[in-house]
Amino acid sequence: MDVRPQEIDPFPLLDMALEEDLGSAGDVTSLAVLDENARGEAVIRSKETGVLAGTFLLAPLFARLDPDLAVQVLLEDGARLEPGREICRLSGALAPILAGERTALNFLQRLSGVATRTARFVSLVSETRATVLDTRKTTPGLRALEKRAVLAGGGQNHRFGLHDMILIKDTHVAACGGPGNAVRKAVEFREARPDRAGLRIEVEVQSTSEFEEALSAGPDRIMLDNMPPGRMADCVRIRDARAPGIELEASGNITEATLRAAAESGVDFVSAGGLTHSVRALDIHLVIL
Repeated sequence: MDVRPQEIDPFPLLDMALEEDLGSAGDVTSLAVLDENARGEAVIRSKETGVLAGTFLLAPLFARLDPDLAVQVLLEDGARLEPGREICRLSGALAPILAGERTALNFLQRLSGVATRTARFVSLVSETRATVLDTRKTTPGLRALEKRAVLAGGGQNHRFGLHDMILIKDTHVAACGGPGNAVRKAVEFREARPDRAGLRIEVEVQSTSEFEEALSAGPDRIMLDNMPPGRMADCVRIRDARAPGIELEASGNITEATLRAAAESGVDFVSAGGLTHSVRALDIHLVIL
């Protein structure tokens, strides 16, 4: 089924994460040291500056452990964090609060790391025409959550998976004998299949000659892969003169050091796997009051 990040049901992920942590025996530490009726309050706070993501998971996560817990989510995804800022307050039985602590923090820390990295990338392309996109280089099983975190950081989502866009990579180009032939085959496929009429077509190129061949075939978007900024700017000028309706995307080892130059070439999009595949988790903790 074709899905987008906002449409994903998070409950199976929450159940899987809780099962991973609690196993069949539950939180044996709390069982051993807490009084059976121990109650209290806890707060989740940021310990550093960043952008928040994952708050929508907190209420359903703790409700799965104890529906009677009071869960007060104080901030929405996309909120700017600083050390000491409160994200959520919890009150009720202590055992379920502590049983969900690590799972809640794992989600918040990972997703806030993605949102924070994305916000940094978005700030670096300010005053250019480029939009920052993610990729499919995500944690298996967490793609929808990580792509939602990219949105919280101000970026936009590329295709969700292999099912919702025709993206002709260099491997497809090689198998088809060039980008032009590959694009023409994709167009024919789309035209022959009414159920696929909405699929957009993008093709990856690695040289100016491949770019011009692809441009002539009429895709919706061309990905300029691992090109130096000067060559990308040349492609932008050619596109503007010959086919201004075709979008251009810069990709390939895009980092904070190379992002701005890529955006200043005039491309419409810059995609970066680093938004999701190698982020550092944001430091967030839970304390008992």
